[in-house]
Amino acid sequence: MKKINVAVIFGGTNTEHEVSLVSARAIIQNLNPEKYQILPVMITKANQWLTPKSFLADPTHLRSLPETTRSGITVKPQEITAAHQIDVFFPVLHGPYGEDGTIQGLLEMMPVAYVGCGVLASAICMDKDIQKRLCLQAGLPVVPYQVVTSAVVPDPVSFPCFVKPANQGSSVGVTKVHRSKDLKPALIAAFKLDTKVLIETAVPMAREIECAILGTTEHPEASVLGEVIPSNEFYDYNAKYIDGQSQAIIPARLPTKLAHAIQSAAQKAFIVCGGYGLARVDFLVPKEGRGEPYYLSELNTLPGFTTISMYPKLWQASGLKYAKLLDRLIDLALNRHQQKSKLKLSYQPKSAWFD
Repeated sequence: MKKINVAVIFGGTNTEHEVSLVSARAIIQNLNPEKYQILPVMITKANQWLTPKSFLADPTHLRSLPETTRSGITVKPQEITAAHQIDVFFPVLHGPYGEDGTIQGLLEMMPVAYVGCGVLASAICMDKDIQKRLCLQAGLPVVPYQVVTSAVVPDPVSFPCFVKPANQGSSVGVTKVHRSKDLKPALIAAFKLDTKVLIETAVPMAREIECAILGTTEHPEASVLGEVIPSNEFYDYNAKYIDGQSQAIIPARLPTKLAHAIQSAAQKAFIVCGGYGLARVDFLVPKEGRGEPYYLSELNTLPGFTTISMYPKLWQASGLKYAKLLDRLIDLALNRHQQKSKLKLSYQPKSAWFD
């Protein structure tokens, strides 16, 4: 059987570059070599596209990026498909320029099959403000928040609160603020990463619950739920990727009725935002009797794929192993591309424009 040629794109020019490298390494190691011919494609922080075939062989390379890039072959994005007969691209680019619709737009114009959400859903879900507006409109419970577009301290603000750049992932730039005097420094820090910032009310004693979604916009499947118990005050970048002390409880210990409601909410949010392929939907469950039974926190259209990441672990607990999960994602990408290839791309009017 002819192998499927898969180009795994990773790296990128944003703050989640290093996370992308670890995710890509895990994906490449779990793609079935009997089924796929794999081409690693790395985007450096200087926006140079390389094909470093030996880059992921040694995990220490993740800490010596400049050394490994020197042996890569420079490529142009538009030439990769023809030169390597690529059947499908697998973007593993977290954050801005990766899961915000930017790379998806490039792949649409090439045009090629690619894993994950399309341009619109990626852009919507990258912007925490826009995704929350859509989810609110659909009747989903969302944590109260306000949008700030300058570093001027708004009024009033309830404490404690979270200050978040609207278009960052992996909790980059997020600060939990307990006192009014600490709000402006948190805003200044967030505005170094984005031009739009959210101030979100902290849910007291909240449990962090996550649900993995897989499938089409019309028929998304929900995984079992997982709970994250962070090692720090909240599940920040260090707790996710550095200290290794956070715990994951899978499946989450929740009443059956509440668990089903959260799974349904995750599917609904995915549909509302036009998701396709995959997403991880995060929720906050407050202490019983405080506010809503749960709040939707955010959707991540390209969640982490490291060996400790919740998305693959949730599907593993649902009976879908990592390698089979990758098969499903690639099949979804190829099916969408096949459907779109049947669409007409030109229009012939009944009469000439200048008759």
